[in-house]
Amino acid sequence: MSQLTIGVVQMDCTLKDKESNLSKAERYFDQVGAEVDLVCYPELFTTGYHLELISKDFYELAETIPGPTTERLAQKALEWETAVVANIVERDELQEGVLYDTTFVLNGKGEYIGKYRKVHLYPTEHQFFRSGSTFPVFDVLGIRLGTATCYDHAFGEIFRILALQGAQLIVIPSAVPKNYEYLLHLRTRARAQDNQLFTVAVNRVGTEQNITYCGHSMVVNPRGEVLAQAGDGEEVLVTAIDLSQILTERQQEPVLRSRRPELYKKWGL
Repeated sequence: MSQLTIGVVQMDCTLKDKESNLSKAERYFDQVGAEVDLVCYPELFTTGYHLELISKDFYELAETIPGPTTERLAQKALEWETAVVANIVERDELQEGVLYDTTFVLNGKGEYIGKYRKVHLYPTEHQFFRSGSTFPVFDVLGIRLGTATCYDHAFGEIFRILALQGAQLIVIPSAVPKNYEYLLHLRTRARAQDNQLFTVAVNRVGTEQNITYCGHSMVVNPRGEVLAQAGDGEEVLVTAIDLSQILTERQQEPVLRSRRPELYKKWGL
């Protein structure tokens, strides 16, 4: 597939109300399912994000993957023949009390493809979540798709690892608050241009007590150019991308081929 249409769901979330949030997510899916190949949701979209306000309730709100949320969205994926990237609080089914900030991927048949557990936890997240330790790339829609989550944005290494595994598109579910828009804008563009691939930042909006989320979700091409950007309210950003631009950019400047990893090793890179 060389052409892909992406629906970026920039939504507000009701704190700790999974049913309300999931129902809203399904309504947005129904709005755009017929016109997009992929639907993406922001970080912790079923629960809200505010760590202090949710606190120990994360343990009750968490669920396994696959689980209830993947099953609900799988029905929509099958109905519209549209793939899904979404992020929730995952409960480890083998280790009691262990939680992860996890992104999962479904294909257009509603089949569960896999998950990515957030590797770089923001300092305050360590009190609730365990860090992941792998960087998977998923085969879906005939392309190679990677994911990163919010604070992962700050670490160029993860994006390079995904690119070296063949990722053509990296989706970044986030909960970036206001006054940090500059990080969202700069990093989404930089990670795309650094690795000559497409990036999709899918961010939250709304307010949870003292935190207001900035929105500004965006789709960026391999040149680091913003193809589409949302405002600071709820909306679904629908954007078509041309994956052939990846090869065009890499032929013009073969960054990945020009790497010198044998020299970087002395610095631990």
